[in-house]
Amino acid sequence: MQLSIRDLTFAYPGGEPVFEHLNLNLDTGWRLGVIGRNGRGKTTLLRCIAGLETPDGGTVTGVPEKLGFVFQEDRLCLGLDAVENVRLVTGRRMTVTDIEAQLTELGLDTCLHQRTEELSGGQRRRVSIARAVCCGGGLLLLDEPFKGLDSDARDRAAQYILRRRGGAAVVCVTHDREDAAALGAEIIAL
Repeated sequence: MQLSIRDLTFAYPGGEPVFEHLNLNLDTGWRLGVIGRNGRGKTTLLRCIAGLETPDGGTVTGVPEKLGFVFQEDRLCLGLDAVENVRLVTGRRMTVTDIEAQLTELGLDTCLHQRTEELSGGQRRRVSIARAVCCGGGLLLLDEPFKGLDSDARDRAAQYILRRRGGAAVVCVTHDREDAAALGAEIIAL
C-alpha cells in the first residue's frame, strides 16, 4: 500500500481553510503521528483519507479497500457486549475465542461479555481499539485513540496495536506527543 495525499485543501463552508496544499506519502507499515492545536484539521484529515469528507482540492489515492478506524467517539453498539462489538467487523473470519484473546491483551478479560453500556469510558475505548485492529486491512486510522486511558492502559494499548496491526500503516491524530511516541510514530504538526 502507498497512500498518497497531494495538494489536499479543505475548508468548511464560510470558514477559513482547515489545511491547504497538504502533501503526504505513507507506505505499508509506516506510523505517522499528526499533532496540532484544536481546529487545525487533524480529524478532518482522517475523514478525508477514509472518504468521509470530500476535500475542496487535491487528491487522496492508494487508500486500501479495507481499513480500521478509531473515531473520537467510541461508536459502539451499547446493547452488545465487547466480543459482539468486535465481531461486527470480523464476521466469521475470527472465532469468539480469538476475539476474547485480543480483548484480554487489552486488559478486558473481566468484562468480555458485559454490555458495552455497562463499561467504563476507558474500557469502551479499548473495545474500540480492538474493533479497529481486528477489522484488518492495510491502514489503521486513530483519532485520539488513547483518550480516557491512564498511562499503563495507553502503553498496553499501543503495544497491542503494534503487535496486532499486521503490517498496516498507522495514522494517529493526537494532542499528546507521548501518544504518538508510544506507537513509535514519526510526528508531523498541522
